[in-house]
Amino acid sequence: MASFQIKERLQAVEDWILANPNPPHKWPWTWLYSAGRTTYALIRDIIHGNLTLHAMSLVYTTLLSIVPLLALSFSVLKAMGVHQRMEPFLYQFFEPMGPQGIQIAEQILGFVDNMKVGVLGSVGLALLVYTVVSLLQKVERSFNMIWRVPDMRSVAQRFSNYLSVIMVGPLLMVSAIGASATIFSSNFVQSLIEIEPFGSLILVISRFTPFFLVAGAFTFVYVFMPNTRVKLKYAVVGGLIAGVSWQAGGMLFASFVAGSAKYAAIYSSFAIGITLLIWVYLNWMILLLGASIVFYLQNPGSVAKRQSVRFSPELQEYVAMVVMWMVCKPFSEGKPAPQQENLEQALRVPGEVSRSISDKLIRNGLLSLAGANGDLLVPGRSLNLITVDNVLQAVRKDEDSIVRRLPKVLPVGLMEREGGHSKTFAELLQVEASPPVAD
Repeated sequence: MASFQIKERLQAVEDWILANPNPPHKWPWTWLYSAGRTTYALIRDIIHGNLTLHAMSLVYTTLLSIVPLLALSFSVLKAMGVHQRMEPFLYQFFEPMGPQGIQIAEQILGFVDNMKVGVLGSVGLALLVYTVVSLLQKVERSFNMIWRVPDMRSVAQRFSNYLSVIMVGPLLMVSAIGASATIFSSNFVQSLIEIEPFGSLILVISRFTPFFLVAGAFTFVYVFMPNTRVKLKYAVVGGLIAGVSWQAGGMLFASFVAGSAKYAAIYSSFAIGITLLIWVYLNWMILLLGASIVFYLQNPGSVAKRQSVRFSPELQEYVAMVVMWMVCKPFSEGKPAPQQENLEQALRVPGEVSRSISDKLIRNGLLSLAGANGDLLVPGRSLNLITVDNVLQAVRKDEDSIVRRLPKVLPVGLMEREGGHSKTFAELLQVEASPPVAD
């Protein structure tokens, strides 16, 4: 009886999260409702296994690519003589692993110092660049999976965008470090430190500067990596949550390493490798979970019971009719055309559903993209030339021509015959079995 009541309460909570006809509209209930839906979606995605699978794949690629990645990133900093400023961040990354982590960081920096990009030759440089690009390509694929984006960047975009980030990103990080150091050491700030409460406030800000840099790095990745447009305000929220999670995860992992002497005794020299794998995996999971938070904040309609929504005919037809209505109505009234992203959010259905339907309507000439950014939806033809039957036919259309390859077993003209849909299969089989009438 108790287990039945628990199931009923869990079902009631799930219904309130997923199918609430009257969601709250006042703060803080709106925040709690959004946080509950996002938490539900994150737990569902973790149980589904896609996030963990991508994180494990990225761990393997990271072990192969970390030295080439740092070599390319540090090459620009070495030329400017400021590469030492990035080394503390590398030590900070491996610090939760304890003394062994510091040893790994020193070994990696030794490899990077010994690797001279300028003397690798054309083949060696090409392999170096390919290794780094393959890592970032897998990162983009993982982010596109989270954002339900079917297409990757083109090959030219990958090389140009990835390499520019690898080269310019560390330079921007070093510039931010230098700027913060200059600000805190200026005469004006030094004079403010002597005045309370400004002195304590500046001290707190200086201590939190590394955290803000890490959160800024997370935010940049969330904006740049998906092959779609990400709103900055949601990326900032995700970056802050991921930054806090990374700091908390580092402290918990450090305590785990400190109390895992028995594992070192069991695994001997393999313990450091296993510890490294777990720590890298934990970092990728934090990054991907932060990306999922950004996605669900920007696309609240994608919070559903299943990660992959079942595209039922009823759902597709109804969404198509609603989309056409929401586009044609403002057009007939002379109002601005709706933005595709805002329209998807207003529908409160997963983005992959509304986007696939709108793409079908666009391909059939019923809708068109407009606006400077190509993100506004307008009717593709005059409103008196768009019928309900046009919309339904566009949704039902077999664009891959698979129907033509099906065996011809149904009576001829059944799908088009008037009243054919109301016949039972017993009647159809009886008609097929009866001999043809002689002329």
